[in-house]
Parts: sequence; structure tokens; C-alpha cells
Amino acid sequence: MKAYRIWFACSFGLALSMLFGWNFGFLAIVLPMFVLSNTDHFHLPLLLMIFGTAIWTTLQMSLVWDIFKGYPFAMTVLVGIIFLCKCMAMTNKKTFLMGYMGLLVGSIMLNFSSYSFMDIEEFSITIWVYCIVNFIICALAYWLFPASDQTKTETNKETKVQQSSQQEPPMQGEQLTILWLLPMIAFIIFQVADLHDSAAAHASILIILAPMTCVGALQMVKVRIIGTALGCGLGLAMQLTLGLWFENAFLYWLLLTIVMAPLCYWQTQGVVKSAISFSAMAALTVPMTTVLTPGETDAFFALLYRFSSILFAVVLSALVILLIQKVLQYRNRERLCN
Repeated sequence: MKAYRIWFACSFGLALSMLFGWNFGFLAIVLPMFVLSNTDHFHLPLLLMIFGTAIWTTLQMSLVWDIFKGYPFAMTVLVGIIFLCKCMAMTNKKTFLMGYMGLLVGSIMLNFSSYSFMDIEEFSITIWVYCIVNFIICALAYWLFPASDQTKTETNKETKVQQSSQQEPPMQGEQLTILWLLPMIAFIIFQVADLHDSAAAHASILIILAPMTCVGALQMVKVRIIGTALGCGLGLAMQLTLGLWFENAFLYWLLLTIVMAPLCYWQTQGVVKSAISFSAMAALTVPMTTVLTPGETDAFFALLYRFSSILFAVVLSALVILLIQKVLQYRNRERLCN
């Protein structure tokens, strides 16, 4: 039932974005997928947390950019303080989502703000609208496909077992340093270089930090590469299948809904497959809802560029993580020797 619930939400979100002509239609797919994959009943606090974090982060980053865009050094220092606070929030389970979402959305907003063609106010309002629509999509999905009492008890037992068996030691100082340094390095690179078409690569750098450990981040690199390759491959297959029929909105929606079905099912098949399917869903839906314009442009080169940029970004990020870890370990040994 959970797989049907996720599939319906993704399909319905896609239909709404197409019907009303909203930009960044992938948010109507990815947001409900994230919520429904992590809960088995309507969880209002989680939805409110996502909505509140989105409003706070967009307003915060808009003010930072408007006030300090003419002072690069001061803005870098201020962004460093803000990112550090968000990284510290990620170390607590209760505030992890606020810190992680704030770090991800804030980094992407600062990246987009550096380009004159990007309307940040419109982008912020679009995020707010999708967060509000997320309430409706999730509520309707839970109403049409409710979880049985047996499923709820089983999931509660599973979460308790996972929490008891996966209790990790408190985050060490070097891990927090890595968690903070990598977003700051990415922020500086994407501010200096002209990389506005690589927002997915920028997001991938931050996504691999979700496990909150160096080992977990390196494992997330593999998951991100596999998921991106799968999603881009499905997008290319979809485009070749439809061909000139892309102008037919119904056929486009129908085929994309069919393609999303196995990815939605994987969301219920364990942590690894769930992570791969989420990466694949992002790699599939972002180009197909932002780059593709039926009758004018296709998404072939966008899909290839997306995979190559993400591959380069996550591999380079893994090397940076290993380098920072080695440097910190070397300094710790020097302190112990002295």
C-alpha cells in the first residue's frame, strides 16, 4: 500500500505542475516522495517543519544576498557562520531536517542569486507554493491509500529496532569540520565560477553529507552515482520512446508516471534501494520538468550533462573528504606526540 501511496503522490504532483504550468515541477514530485517514504500516516509536524524551514531559509538567504552582495568577504564570513549553525543543527536528530534542508536550500539559493537572469523572489515563492501543495498531496495520498494497523505496528517495531541497533557515537570534531568545510568550499567555487547549469552537481555535494559520517558519505557517493545513472538512463529511454509525441501532454504524463512506478516501489525495499531510487527520481524528473520543452528542445544533452557533472562533483567531493580527514588525523597525531 505504501508503494501505491508514493506512486499516486508523484503522479498527482506531476499532473498539478503540468496543469497550472508551474516551474520546477520536480518539487511537486520529490517533496511528497520524501515525506511519504519516511512516514506511514499523516504527519503534520513533519510537513510544518518542511514548510517553516523553507520560509525561514529563503527569507534568510534573500536578506543575506541583498545586503552583502557588494561585500564578498563579509558575505563569505556571514554565510560561514550560518552554515556552521545549520551543520550543528544536523548533529541533533530533532533538528536534523531543519539543518539539512536549510543547508541544501540555502546553498542552491545563493548559487542562483549570483546570476542576473534568475528571479530569486519568484523562486522563493515557488518553493512556498510547492510546500503548501505538499500538504494537499500527502493528505490525499494517505486518505486514498491508508496504512493498516498491522503495517503501523510493524513499522514502529522496525524503527525502534533500527534506533537501538544504529545508535552512533556523538559526532566528533573532525566530522563536524568536514560537514562544514565541504559546503563552504562548494559555495566559494559556485560563486566564483560560471556554473549555473550545475545546480544538480551542487546539490549532490550536499546530499552525500546526509549520513553524517565520513564512511557514510563515501558510501553515499556510490549510491548517488548509481541512482543518477539509472535516472538519466530512464529519461533517455522515455525520450526515445515518445519521440515526436512529446507534444502530447497526456502521453508525456502517462509514460513518466509508468517510468516512476519501479522507483516508487524501491522506496519500500530498504535503505539502500530507497536512496538509489530517490537519486534516480531526481535525475529523471529534474531535466524532464525543467529543460524539456515539447516541440522546441529535448532533454538528451541535459541528461548527459547532468550525469557527467554529478559524477565529477561527487567523486571530487569524496577526494576532498578523504583529504580533509587525513589532514585532521595528521594534526591530531602531531598534538598527541607533542
